Amino acid sequence: MTPYISICIPAYKRVRYLKRLLDSIAIQRYKNFEIIVSDDSDDDSVHNLVQSFSATLAIQYFKNSPSRGTPANWNFAVSRAKGEWIKLMHDDDWFASEDALSGFAAYAAKGEAKFIFSAYANCYETTNVSKPEKFPLFWSNRIVQSPVTLLARNVVGPPSVTLVHKSISEQYDERMKWRVDLDFYIRILFTEKSYVYIDQVLVNVGVNDSQVTNECINIPAVELPEGYLLIEKYGSKTLKNILVYDAWWRLLRNMLIIKKEQLSQYGQTNWPPVIVTMVQHQSRCPRFLLNTGITSKFVMFCSWCINYIKSNF
Repeated sequence: MTPYISICIPAYKRVRYLKRLLDSIAIQRYKNFEIIVSDDSDDDSVHNLVQSFSATLAIQYFKNSPSRGTPANWNFAVSRAKGEWIKLMHDDDWFASEDALSGFAAYAAKGEAKFIFSAYANCYETTNVSKPEKFPLFWSNRIVQSPVTLLARNVVGPPSVTLVHKSISEQYDERMKWRVDLDFYIRILFTEKSYVYIDQVLVNVGVNDSQVTNECINIPAVELPEGYLLIEKYGSKTLKNILVYDAWWRLLRNMLIIKKEQLSQYGQTNWPPVIVTMVQHQSRCPRFLLNTGITSKFVMFCSWCINYIKSNF
């Protein structure tokens, strides 16, 4: 029988987390699913763990040699799926209850949209604190009318909270590492123009020191090339949206980018005027004002107005 949901798990060494995820799958009351594990590890730790679940779970296991890396490993796992719906799960995330998969399946069966995501809880390993994350309802129409608004704030969440219909042909852009999920969501929303949000915490998201976030956030070598790629994809006109402009403003401020030469340091030389002007504005503003929330917002707004008047977008 063809499974209704394919649970695709790109794995890499972290067997303690992966065991937690597999344990959460094993207790699901909903059973019409398959599991695919795509293993990027250079040892047998994931394989051995998967073998230990052979009596309770039917898992398709694939060993990547050489490793594919993120997000190519995500795409490979999804490419092996046979289900009607694709449920990507990072190995350090897990289902919040035994009825979580039932919740996703029930909304999928309604056929209201091909892109579904749920509320989730960020679970902080170091403090053992769990924080529910809900979709802000005042963004409901905004991400459909202008999907690029997601560049300002990821209100969807990580890939583990999503369920995507197999008919959606979009893949994760393998040139990216940090904003890869936002780019994926934007392309889906541009095409589908609809989504379903489940206002119930169905997934726990592990927040730990081994996450890619720690290697990417506010790191110019990652942020600048990916930001440049996003501008190439969607155009500098996206910065007319003041929320997106503000996100770029904060990004450049936090990375201490105050010279045009810094923008070109990683090979991206043809930056649009709106970004170059933004850098110039920040370079002329005292740092203590940029680091103060209300004054930074005011200067950002003035910068946006100047770029608007100059038609730099």
